[in-house]
Amino acid sequence: MTETRWLDDEEQRSWRAFGLATRLLLDRLERDLQEAAGMPPTYYELLVLLSEAPGRTMRMSELARWTHSKPSRISHAVGKLEQAGWVRREHLESDRRGWLAVLTDEGQAALRVAAPAHVQSVRAHLIDVLSPEQVRQLGDIGETLLRHLLPGE
Repeated sequence: MTETRWLDDEEQRSWRAFGLATRLLLDRLERDLQEAAGMPPTYYELLVLLSEAPGRTMRMSELARWTHSKPSRISHAVGKLEQAGWVRREHLESDRRGWLAVLTDEGQAALRVAAPAHVQSVRAHLIDVLSPEQVRQLGDIGETLLRHLLPGE
């Protein structure tokens, strides 16, 4: 068994500030998106992914992969988006077990309403409170963490 490498004071300060700031930021962004567009971040993320996909269509399994979610969670979320009229599901012709999620015109319209409010919130609570150098550093830190946490992708 290896000896525990405890965090020193500076590492502890950084870790606690990062953890709390991340939770508070995500909570604020979620509240702002819910108030402005009536949708949680998961639904917004799915609408964005579909809006950027060819033909505004993606396999359900691809949505799960891109969001790092379980297929059952994506299926539930897409079901809610279907109820809102923002997405429809279609069978994949080449694979009867496969399903496609298709962004509807109503879903595209909902995204057009949500996007400006979401960007404004991201700007107000993250981008505009940092200097340009800090924004660059944040991007570098995020990319480093992604390379570590998503190896092989």
